[in-house]
Amino acid sequence: MKEQEPVFYDRGLLFLVLALIAFGWVMVTSASLPVSEKLYNNEYYISIKHAVFIIVALVSMAIVLFFRMEWWQRFNMELLFVAIVLLVAVLIVGSTVNGSRRWLPLGIFNLQAAEVAKLFFFSFLAGYLVRQHEQLRENVIGFAKPLAVFMILAILLLMQPDLGTVIVMFVTTVALLFLAGAKIWQFIALIASGLLAISSLIILEPYRMRRVVSFVDPWADPFGSGYQLTQSLMAYGRGGWSGLGLGNSIQKLDYLPESHTDFIAAVIAEEIGFVGLSILIFALGWLVYKILNIGRLAMEKSQHYNGFFAYAIGIWIAFQAFVNIGASAGMLPTKGLTLPFISYGGSSLIIFSVAIAIVLRIDFERRALERSEANE
Repeated sequence: MKEQEPVFYDRGLLFLVLALIAFGWVMVTSASLPVSEKLYNNEYYISIKHAVFIIVALVSMAIVLFFRMEWWQRFNMELLFVAIVLLVAVLIVGSTVNGSRRWLPLGIFNLQAAEVAKLFFFSFLAGYLVRQHEQLRENVIGFAKPLAVFMILAILLLMQPDLGTVIVMFVTTVALLFLAGAKIWQFIALIASGLLAISSLIILEPYRMRRVVSFVDPWADPFGSGYQLTQSLMAYGRGGWSGLGLGNSIQKLDYLPESHTDFIAAVIAEEIGFVGLSILIFALGWLVYKILNIGRLAMEKSQHYNGFFAYAIGIWIAFQAFVNIGASAGMLPTKGLTLPFISYGGSSLIIFSVAIAIVLRIDFERRALERSEANE
């Protein structure tokens, strides 16, 4: 009987991500045709640019696959420092778009520092949970230290302003601290403090308050604060079960702002319907399950840093996808977050691809350890 060829990584995970990226390019192309024609006099301009981002993302993924997890663990403090420097640099020399200073102009494209900061912060957090695991479980100081680091990043992000990224990082941090064994009362106190802080930030900023009010009743001001959400809901309504057909969206014809970025889920729902969007949600859910399972298997092999890092990436993707689709469907206030692997945006696509490369590397090292143990 022929010996079965060893599998060195989760091929299903890689193929699923590549399928999501390919689908995202198709939908970005469809959703961006009108705005590309209007802004650049070339209806395929954004599609071509997104294709370039995909190539860069795949090359980045291939390069990061060669980085041992030992490297990420050894330099997680330095990566955190890089994240802070990038966030400070954005406030000093960053470019402003729609009232937010979030991008560092690099000539070829604009780097959204917040995307890099999320990945590097999660690398630091995984390292901290390994280094200070006992202290985290035994006293408040161990619990408070990573929160202090998070607060520094949160303040820099809120100065851009970028509340959406702060919420994603907060939720992921809370989830990881819970998985690491933080006491229940600390967990409850952290959630209560976070909700109080977010509520205060919304109340103190008029534009955030308008978003919440328009989310509660967008039809009260359909041509003002509720315009974007009402147009998104119209897209969902037009799509029905099976959609109008690929390329046949009406709302993307200069009615729905950010149709190829933050609100691409609405265009997907309009063109391929509830069934198509449900399949996409299932695919993203399956992706998250596979990532979390890789984290679980790494933890079982005592590769704790790898496990925590995989958990962080899985929770991050899950929550960001939930917020993006929820906002476009009127279930959550708009937050300006991309749909992972689907929305247009070089920084988001490249960083998420790098994150997947890290997960594949985690899986590779866990399988290598199993083979080594089997041969002993």
